[in-house]
Amino acid sequence: MHIVIMGCGRVGASLARALERRGHSVAVIDIVQDSFRRLGPEFQGKTVKGVGFDRQVLQRAGIERADGFAAVSSGDNSNILAARVVRETFEVHNVVARIYDQNRAEVYERLGIPSVATVRWAADQVLRRLLPSGSEPQWRDPSGSVRLIEVHVNAGWVGTKVVAMEAASRSRIPFLMRFGAGMVPGDATVFQDGDLVYAAVTNEQVPDVEDILGRPPVEH
Repeated sequence: MHIVIMGCGRVGASLARALERRGHSVAVIDIVQDSFRRLGPEFQGKTVKGVGFDRQVLQRAGIERADGFAAVSSGDNSNILAARVVRETFEVHNVVARIYDQNRAEVYERLGIPSVATVRWAADQVLRRLLPSGSEPQWRDPSGSVRLIEVHVNAGWVGTKVVAMEAASRSRIPFLMRFGAGMVPGDATVFQDGDLVYAAVTNEQVPDVEDILGRPPVEH
């Protein structure tokens, strides 16, 4: 995957290094040249000096072939503007924006722009949204045998009842995140585009659950 990051502060630099360690190509945009020092001498990706919502700057960073975009600069307005330009102009839909104002974050979630508002966990949460496959555990029981994971669900499941998804994956889905708010699914709850799905599984179930929900449902 090719990922473009706007903002080379502590979060942006940490995110860029983490993505590169996982074998992805990375381009980092920042308006301040000295900011790229945070990437360290081993960083092999591309650095682009400029404003992250400028179309030409984005093109120099390879946005036209990008699989994802993360706006993690220090400005809420810049992050949202860049996220919208990338989505609407370059049609990159795997977009995440870092937002400092929690109230704004909830508004942008409702507009369909995933956002991360908690500074402490920003880099980790952005990684999970950019790289949905290979789910990271959100919680483990003390014995380490059961975990709660955020699962990437293929768009083909949109419109399917959550109980049917549980039956197909042989897992339990105790809650969803929808428009930035948690909800406990009932028997009639239908999976919607943009929902974040959390599954409670044993360690042995993880690969099967990720595989089943990561593909379109099998039609009978």
